[in-house]
Amino acid sequence: MSALPHPAHPLDPPPSKRRLSWLLVFPKLAVALLILALITLLWLLQKSDREERHNILVKDVLWLEQSLRFHLQNHREQLQQLASELSEEPRSSEQTSLFRLRAAHFLKNNPDIARLGWLNATAENIITLPAHRPQSANSPQAQLLHDSFDIARRLGKAVYSPPYLNAPLEGQIHLLLPIYRHDQLIGMLQITYRLNALLSNQIPWWFTEKYKVEIVDDNDLVLASKTHIEGTSSDSYLIPFDPPGQGLRLKISDYPSTQSPLQNMLTVAILLLALGVFASLWLVRGLMKKSTRAEAALRAEHAFRTAMENSLTVGMRARDLEGRIIYVNPAFCKMTGFSASELVNHDPPMPYWAPEHMDEARAMHQTVLAGLAPEEGFELTFMRKNRERFEALVYEAKLIDGNGRHTGWMASVLDITERKRAEELARQQQEQLQFTARLVTLGEMASTLAHELNQPLAAIASYNTGCLNLLSTENFSCAELRPTLEKIATQAQRAGRIIRRVHDFVRRSEPKRAPCKLRDIIDDCLAFIEPEARKRQIRIETILPALPTVFVDRLLIEQVLLNLLRNGLDAMADTPAPHRLLQLSIHLTPQEVRLTVGDYGCGIAPEIEDKLYTAFFTTKSEGMGIGLSICRSIIEFHRGRLWAEKHPDSPSGSGTLFTFTLPLEPTPE
Repeated sequence: MSALPHPAHPLDPPPSKRRLSWLLVFPKLAVALLILALITLLWLLQKSDREERHNILVKDVLWLEQSLRFHLQNHREQLQQLASELSEEPRSSEQTSLFRLRAAHFLKNNPDIARLGWLNATAENIITLPAHRPQSANSPQAQLLHDSFDIARRLGKAVYSPPYLNAPLEGQIHLLLPIYRHDQLIGMLQITYRLNALLSNQIPWWFTEKYKVEIVDDNDLVLASKTHIEGTSSDSYLIPFDPPGQGLRLKISDYPSTQSPLQNMLTVAILLLALGVFASLWLVRGLMKKSTRAEAALRAEHAFRTAMENSLTVGMRARDLEGRIIYVNPAFCKMTGFSASELVNHDPPMPYWAPEHMDEARAMHQTVLAGLAPEEGFELTFMRKNRERFEALVYEAKLIDGNGRHTGWMASVLDITERKRAEELARQQQEQLQFTARLVTLGEMASTLAHELNQPLAAIASYNTGCLNLLSTENFSCAELRPTLEKIATQAQRAGRIIRRVHDFVRRSEPKRAPCKLRDIIDDCLAFIEPEARKRQIRIETILPALPTVFVDRLLIEQVLLNLLRNGLDAMADTPAPHRLLQLSIHLTPQEVRLTVGDYGCGIAPEIEDKLYTAFFTTKSEGMGIGLSICRSIIEFHRGRLWAEKHPDSPSGSGTLFTFTLPLEPTPE
């Protein structure tokens, strides 16, 4: 527990007065800041303006470079298409006409192109538009073109030549694009660009109203330029001009505006600072009121939080990232019997961990620290300080501080001991209800079973009388008695099987799933129900494929199937005898087995469909109303489904199909 804060010294000024003395320093600082602002404001504004203009310059340069690159790339793609068409067949008059037509159209739409030529594989001119006098083979321009031709031929792709100045001192550059037929060079397309025309046609007017654009080489020689302004540039930016590359660069220079808003901004700033000096005293008063209100709100919030923690019945426990307890609320202390001082700063193992569940608690502790705690919570057995055990349901969540950092784990702990006891009591009551339902079913079938059991007993008595009559005669042999005695044994075994089925059906046991042959379950249920069906003149029809082994509680599934079969018999009490048919069919899928019991009876009224599985609801005069409710509970226990629907093939149109599923899963060895 933290110590109480010591009382304030009587000579110490109240906290509000000390705060006021500090706040009154603000006007003095405002005056000093006003003088400093006059000196620095102009410099800051000029620097900010330069940085902003430079950022805009960089963005505009990148836009211009991208625009020129897209333009040149578009030319290259069009020439590639023309080269593909010229390579399809041997050169002919049609190809020459095609080249002239395409070249004329290309030159008309692109003023920045000076010439477009078609060279053969040895760099000899075939056609050039517009026509011009060829240069001397020894001229620098001709040698530059020849070198670029060789590079394009070796690389097998389009190549730009180095820039050069022609006779009128106009910067130009060539683009050479190879023409192949079956991987063999058959010619070359040549484009000659005028760099000045390229800038004039591709740079918008608004760009040259702000900047001066130049194309320079490695030696800063200006090959082309465009601008509509004059003066001295304040900033410039260089960026590689690629394509065409070859050392070319775009140089964009910025020219500042003659009008500057700095003076107006400075005046506004001075006025604002002066107003700030006079407003500071009023601001101090407002801050004092806000501070007082904040302190009162903080005290009220702390009291509210404390009252809320004390009223909670859910235990709260916080741990840091190492698993050390850093907080517990009163409900958790009451739940475990330990005080907060005994738990806070405690490292694992915790004093409320039960020794017999220590490994389980430690494993779950590591799982939580690893961030793998299940979202639906987990159950553990804890120990109170008096050594009493209780069941706890724990939900873990991340503990996040005010800066958004993960600092630990917050747990909500619920004592579910009473709930577990209630669930166990409900389970026992459900088992008792199932046992009662079996007894009710057996009572309803008692007369039929007595009739079935009477047949083998009567046969045994008859055979026994025959044996006694045979023994009373003087002339008999043991061979004559053997067939009769064998028949007596057969009838006795038959009576024993009937009694054993009754005994197994009414035997009360814990639900226990085990591998069972589905065929045996169905045969036993049919053996129970067939005598009653014969008595009521009801035919039983079965559609049974090869049946698998299922992992179920045999007695519970027999109870479900027998209940559905008996409901089908009862539903056909008023059905004409020729139409009394009880159907049992089975459908197999890779995931489950589906059993369907169908009857041609009275059907289910729409107003009772929602109450069909409600406990103690029945339409029978002597029924208990628990059969279908128990059946659905049993099927859900086996992770299956039970539902009813109208029989589509019923002659009266009111029959019913009851279907339930059982999952197919690997049976344990």
